[in-house]
Amino acid sequence: MKRVITPHIELKSKREIGLMRRSGLAVWQAHEIAAGMMRPGMSTWEIDRAVEAHFKNLGAEPLFMSYPNSVRGKASFPAVTCMSVNEAVVHGIPDERPLEEGDIVSIDTGCRLNGWCGDAALTHPIGQVDPETQELLNVTKGVLDLAIKLLAHKSHWSQIAEQMAQYVSDHSFSTVECFVGHGIGREMHEDPQVPNFRGRSLSGSGDFAIESGLVIAIEPMVNAGSKHVKMLEDQWTQVTADGKPSAHFEHTVAITEKGPVALTAAPTTAEVAEFALEGP
Repeated sequence: MKRVITPHIELKSKREIGLMRRSGLAVWQAHEIAAGMMRPGMSTWEIDRAVEAHFKNLGAEPLFMSYPNSVRGKASFPAVTCMSVNEAVVHGIPDERPLEEGDIVSIDTGCRLNGWCGDAALTHPIGQVDPETQELLNVTKGVLDLAIKLLAHKSHWSQIAEQMAQYVSDHSFSTVECFVGHGIGREMHEDPQVPNFRGRSLSGSGDFAIESGLVIAIEPMVNAGSKHVKMLEDQWTQVTADGKPSAHFEHTVAITEKGPVALTAAPTTAEVAEFALEGP
């Protein structure tokens, strides 16, 4: 029988985390395919089609395609990836516009394989980008790396979230507060909510313990300017309110007896042999 931290948060067994690693590797492979296509002249729609073909080849279910829209009467999500370009923060819809030198593209995707989910995101520079934009990417990846590292040293998520927000602020950027990470397992979105800052949601019963079996998707979104966002007319794409660029990085992370493990990271040498994958 599964133990629970709260009435809502189910801890995963070692076997279940192993199965989630397989879905995580499928997502890692999808991101490798996308990374090889991120160049001027390529469209986000072409990249999305390549990721869709990859999931189909594996027999994996894309998690984003046909995802319900919370706005009544609006269409469900029409692609297997979210492609958020420049000032787009999250939930951007792939299109046929050619990417240009100096753009940045945040790609978020996930799949369900053998009943278990994986979810990850990262932001790519297209060719050369200006120094401030590159620093934005570095800091957003850095704050995700910091969070994963702190999982081995902190007892509750609120302690980690507080240091994440401070790290972003120390670099003169803004943490997006209206979107958060999430628990993940058989479903893409499970309890708990995983904020990237310490707010009211992490006070009292909203906080959660860091212990073996916890699996969460950690996904900081960081803006070059204001933290505020707005939704476009497509009822999906969220952009910065001030039009400045935004970056997004995410890993599905499990807490094991040996410490935190990013399930959507590159394979180890042993996994390359076991799953017939290309190396890191």
